Order: sequence, then structure tokens, then C-alpha cells
Amino acid sequence: MKIVAIVQARTGSIRLPNKVMKLINGIPMIEILLKRLNNSKELNQIILATSKDVRNKNLIDHVQNLGFTCVQGSELDVLDRYLQAAKKSKADAIVRITGDCPMVDPVLVDECIHNFKDSSVDYYSNTIFPTFPDGLDIEVFKFSALEKAANESTKPSHREHVTSYIKENVFFKKINHLNNKNLSNFRWTVDDPEDFEVISNVFKYFKPNIYFSWKDVLKLYNEKSELFIANFNTKRNEGEILKTGQKLWKRAKRIIPGGNMLLSKRPEMFLPNQWPTYFSKAKGCRVWDLDGNEYFDMSIMGIGTNILGYGNNEVDQAVLNTVHSGNMSTLNCPEEVYLAEKLVELHKWADMVRLARSGGEANAIAIRIARAASGRDKVAVCGYHGWHDWYLSANLADKNMLDDHLLSGLQTKGVPQNLQNTVFPFHYNRFDELERLVNNHEIGVIKMEVERSTEPENNFLKKVRKLATDHKIVLIFDECTSGFRETFGGLHKKYSVEPDMAMFGKAMGNGYAITAVIGRREIMEEAQSTFISSTFWTERIGPTAALKTLEIMEREKSWEVITKLGKEIRNRTKKLANNYDLKVSIKGIPALTGFSIDSKNSIQYKTLITQEMLSNGYLAGDSVYVCTEHTQEVIDGYFENLENVFKLIQDCENGRDIKKLLKDEVCHTGFRRLT
Repeated sequence: MKIVAIVQARTGSIRLPNKVMKLINGIPMIEILLKRLNNSKELNQIILATSKDVRNKNLIDHVQNLGFTCVQGSELDVLDRYLQAAKKSKADAIVRITGDCPMVDPVLVDECIHNFKDSSVDYYSNTIFPTFPDGLDIEVFKFSALEKAANESTKPSHREHVTSYIKENVFFKKINHLNNKNLSNFRWTVDDPEDFEVISNVFKYFKPNIYFSWKDVLKLYNEKSELFIANFNTKRNEGEILKTGQKLWKRAKRIIPGGNMLLSKRPEMFLPNQWPTYFSKAKGCRVWDLDGNEYFDMSIMGIGTNILGYGNNEVDQAVLNTVHSGNMSTLNCPEEVYLAEKLVELHKWADMVRLARSGGEANAIAIRIARAASGRDKVAVCGYHGWHDWYLSANLADKNMLDDHLLSGLQTKGVPQNLQNTVFPFHYNRFDELERLVNNHEIGVIKMEVERSTEPENNFLKKVRKLATDHKIVLIFDECTSGFRETFGGLHKKYSVEPDMAMFGKAMGNGYAITAVIGRREIMEEAQSTFISSTFWTERIGPTAALKTLEIMEREKSWEVITKLGKEIRNRTKKLANNYDLKVSIKGIPALTGFSIDSKNSIQYKTLITQEMLSNGYLAGDSVYVCTEHTQEVIDGYFENLENVFKLIQDCENGRDIKKLLKDEVCHTGFRRLT
């Protein structure tokens, strides 16, 4: 019987790229593994099975220089990669070893091979019920079992993890190799930097000897456990549980503060350890993750950036034309003029426009201009207005001042203390609060969202407008979120209230970065008396995308379409809740519909909705940002699945334990520092 060890290894690891070539005491990890494994007396041959990815060239060259055979195959279909390697070597039986286990013990390998030969089984392993440290995993199986698995298995997980089909099917005869003591909680494999630190510590201790036994390592642990502490909390076989996006998120948190660039896109805001996190493709209202799984986006649609759906063909083509013509130049792009003219045309009260690329920038620009125009520094705010010092300074006097304005727990570390008492929040529809601020402080600017969660009551907006006029205060409407969703332009047009300045962003470029600040001439001209300038505000893609987006919106009356769909979603949510005796609170304008279950377990229920809907192919939670690509079929499918979740929630309200239904920790609801 020819016994061949096939070592699977590649350099494109998600969690720790190029880990197999990382140096331990000056030697690549894969070389240490192969040299240790080569001491086996039962093995006839050792083959490295890697993928055809060009990134593996250095790995292949190094292993071949050591005298070992390399076989290249599929990046994702590792099962087929094994089959091709087994065929090439004419193996009768295969020993599966993974390239991230440099402490593989040849004596233990021989013990498993010997037992496999003495038994009439298809599969012999110490991993069915693990009792050895993670990193000493050994699987021995017949070529016929491998071939059958390769021919019959169709699940992506079976193709990726090689032997899972064999382990899951009863028609294969199997035996598990047990240690006399369960040591499966020890972790001697390399998936993360913390793992590599532990392995490096061990080899450094035994240097220059690389042929120590696994029992020597166990003895070392008992004597110097501090060498093993770095990966103590990592779960066994976590790589088989986590999807590609979750692995990449772990990697991201090591090199990016907070993990990503936008709090609202952190997986912790949805489903901390199960959310796909990253996308490979987006089109219409569908999103594909890094593993190729397809989802309908019934969630926040890029945080509200894509009213026309992802990848609108006309917008993308306009952008591609710009790319081919050139995006940046010493000269200015003409599209910024055309876009400014269009925005003024849509808002007759406005005369001038400044463009930027993000909502935070637009907010900062507007505040700077308004303060310059009013000659006063103090600002009254209502709603969410970004991350800049001027806004966060509201929390200097009281850390909870902004808690009712979208995100709670916003911290002021790094915000200059001398900005305290320059920004004063007030609540929506509480005109008395605003009036009191104006009477007690030298307010120069009122900055507010036209509407977010509730509609204006008792002529609230018109009262604000009059108050601002009477006290010569610059009134700014922040329409970065609400713009173009219920009217063709600012939501303030619906209520016939004209501000002095307004800002737009989010949906104006249908996924491309563009924002605008518009205003009355006498106010906007003050931009020339203060320094406001940025190189990439002059690039061409943003204005190009905005012009084409506005053209399509106007032609298709997109604001009417998404408002109608949003009202339907809102009404069907209410009806579904009533059917299951649940109380829900509806919030937001129709095109940005949100809801919450009125219960002490509301956050747990939100998490449950995300969990269950994700398993059925929907990105979903407690908000639906509507786009024109949300067809009736998509919406119907969403509610069919949501109904099943509402049934579970009803059961929980009647006494079922919600904790037993959740497979993950609950989602975050505000700002929280990540570790």
C-alpha cells in the first residue's frame, strides 16, 4: 500500500496572508513542517498541494528546491486539488496534513497510519472527536473514499474542507483515534498572528532543534504556560466556522482602528460574528459576499446611497466614459458647473453651490460658511450631522447630549475643550427648546434635519424659519439623508419651508462620492472670506455620476416610486405585527422605513430578525432603505420570510427564551470601542 501525505498550503490565507512562508528562527514555516513530516517511517511520499494562484510561486519554488513534489489545482475546490495530487502520486491511501500545522508529529502520524493499516476502514483520524491539541490533526483515508467524495459532494463546504463529506456520511467506515486525556483546548496551529506568536515562542525555546515531539511541547506548556497565552481565547477549528468575510474582518481589526471606515457598516451593528461583512459584487438590490453567496438587500442599501439600485447601467457608463476621458487635470471639470446649475434650478431660493465628496465634509463646509455669514459661533442643532469637532463638541458639557440624535455614546476624546458650549442640541418638534436656546445664547446658526423619525407637528418647521429670520440666524437644512427621496430635491420642498442653506449627499451620485452645499448668495459668498478648499473636490467622477443620476431620477420619478414602495413596506410590517399580536413603532420617511418591536427584548429581536433573514438570503434588520430595484417579487419574498421570524418573536413574548434562539451576541446600537 502506497501511503502519500498531501500537505495543503497556499499563500492567500485570509486571516494571515503568506503564513506558510513566514520565518520561524529564519526558516519558512512550511519548510519546518515538511522536514518534521519527512521523519515519518510509514510515509512513502510527501506532496504539496497548492492552488494555481500566481501568488504561490515563491512557495512552490521553495518547496521544490527542498526536493518535494508540488501539484497545483483549484483555489477553492481543495477536494479536487487533493484528488489530482493523489492520482499523480498513484496513492492507495492519503494522509491529510494542513500547511498551518508546523508542529505535526511524525511519530503520531506513523501511529495513525499503522492503526489505519490494521483496520478495515475507509477513514482513520484523530479529528472526529478531537482529543489532541489543535495543530496535531491527522487524517488517513483510502483513495477510493477520496474519489467517491470528489465525485459525489456538491456543497461548497465539502469541496473546501476535503474530508467533511466522508465524515458526514455513514456509508464510510471510520475510526477515531483518542488520546488518553482530552487536550483539544490547546491550540498549536497557525491561523492568526496570535497563533504565529505562540508557535514562534515554542520553536525559539527549542532552537536549534526542530524535531521535538508533541509531548515535549506539552511538558513545556506545564512549565512555561506564559509562552502559550497569546491565542488562549481562540476557538478550535474557527476557520471552518467563519466565512471568508468574517475572517477578513478579524484581520481588518488588527490594522484598521475600528475595523473599517464607517461605524454603520461594522458587522457588530448587525450580527457580530455571522454577518458577511464584505461584498464582492452588487447589482440592483442584490449583493454577493466573498464566498459567492447572494443576498437581497432589504437593509440600508449602502447606507442610503443607491436610490436607483446598485450598479445602475446608465450611471456606470457615464462614469466609465469619464474614466476613459480622464478624471483629474490641472484644469477644472466642466461638470461641476453643470451640476451646480441643476441644483439651483431645483431650488429656486438658492443662488450658489459648493461641492464636496462626503456628508461630513459638506456639514463642515456649511457650518464654516454660516458662522462666517452670521458673525456668531454658537450653533443649535437637531439631528445627526457627522463626525467633526464642531458637532461632537455638544457632548463636552454633557456626554449624553447627542444620544437622542441617531447615535448614542459618541465620545469627545480629541475634541478641543475650548469648543464647549458652542453647540446646543434640541429635540425635533420641541420649538420651546429651540426658542429657549435662542433667547439664552448668541445663536448664529440653526442646523437641523428636515425630518428623520417623525413628521413636523404644529407648524414646527415654519416656526423655526420665522425664529431664524427674526434673530438673523442662518438656517441650514441637512438633507444628506433625506434629499431626493420624497421630492425631486430637498424634503423641505414638501413642507414649503425655505432654508438659507441646504446640504445634499448620499443618493445624489447613486453610489459615487458627491455632496453639495447650496444657499443664498449673500451667505454663500462668505465662502470666499474663509479658506475652504480640497484637491479631490475637483475630480470629475462625482459630478458626472450626479448629473446622470438626476437625469434618471427626473425621467423615472424615482422619488414617487420609492415612496410608494416604502409605504407598502410600512403598512405590511404593521399588518404582520398585528397578526402576531406584536406592537411595533414605525419611524422614518417612507423611503427610509424603520421599525422596532415594542418590547424589553427589542434589541434581541432585531438581532434575531437579522440572523434568520440572513439564513434565508436577505440582508435585513429593522430598517429598509428603498430603491427602485426593489421589485414586488423581492418585497413579497421578504415578507414571507419575515413572517416566520415574527412567529418566533410572538413565541418569545409568550415565554420562549430568546437567548436560546440567538446563535450570536446581540447587535450594537450605538458607538462602542472595538477590541
